[in-house]
Amino acid sequence: MVSIKDIANACGVSAATVSKALHDQKDVGKATKEKIKRTAEEMGYFPNAAARSLKTNRSNNIGVLYQDEAAMGLTHEYFAGVLNGLKIQAEKRGYDLTFINTNLVGQKMSYLEHCRYRNFDGVVIVCASFEQPEVQELMSSKLPVVTIDYVHDSCTAVSSNNVKCMTDLMDYIIGMGHKKIAYIHGQDYSTVTRDRLAAYYRVMEAHGIEVTEGYIKSARYLETEEVAERTKELLEMKDRPTCILFPDDMALIGGLNVIRAKGLKIPKDISIAGYDGSRLSQMFSPKLTTIKQDTDQIGKEAADRLISIIEKPKTALMERVVIEGILLKGESVGRV
Repeated sequence: MVSIKDIANACGVSAATVSKALHDQKDVGKATKEKIKRTAEEMGYFPNAAARSLKTNRSNNIGVLYQDEAAMGLTHEYFAGVLNGLKIQAEKRGYDLTFINTNLVGQKMSYLEHCRYRNFDGVVIVCASFEQPEVQELMSSKLPVVTIDYVHDSCTAVSSNNVKCMTDLMDYIIGMGHKKIAYIHGQDYSTVTRDRLAAYYRVMEAHGIEVTEGYIKSARYLETEEVAERTKELLEMKDRPTCILFPDDMALIGGLNVIRAKGLKIPKDISIAGYDGSRLSQMFSPKLTTIKQDTDQIGKEAADRLISIIEKPKTALMERVVIEGILLKGESVGRV
């Protein structure tokens, strides 16, 4: 690895002069500074992370909290997209990413303790049980934190524009003639769920449509078995819905299996709609009506917002940032 001393020998100057030039200090002449920087680049010099940390008081390392409750690893398309965007933008701005856990070198520690141990400059919470005390502790700490799809007073939050996206989806379904629209939503405590559910009720009210009792069901996101049970309940109702909205494209598969097992055709006998706009959803036959979320942009925005808080703490504001999604009309909502 190339050192400052190597550059000094190549340029015929002292190591102190090289250090000053690389840090843009004024007491080094312009020509000498340019020569040193050019030589450093040609020799493939990279500043030592520890030395850089001493100068900037930053580690240039961002912690990522990703609780994989669905045991899908990084294969879930939504989170994989968010993480990819986060990684690309963080690296572009000179930061590394490290996943946070609670078991380090055989010692149990909290998320916040791990962050302090690793000397993270900040944290992005991509997926977590936000009501857990350890997660709440992390969000309420002095460490800069950006959350994905969760609003907290102490953090900047980045998410899809769930209210507008759900409104667009509902307007489209109602425009296809549907009035008996059931909704299997995700966890009640989720900010995402609250936004989508509020939009559902608002659109129904705006169109003068009364929500039938029993049409609103709850199941965890990504949980195909729970969604299958809720779908079965809806299909067994005397006045069953003509369209069912599912919490996400993955969980929808559970409902889809129940619908097909009953010999029902989509959208001839019943219409369905998902959420996320996964590639898999567009491979269904018929293609799924869904909302495509811009996961890459969500991740990039989260990185930019966090780095802004890290580098300019005096001007930092806790904001709620929404990223627009797109309605994919597909073929799974028929006209009635």
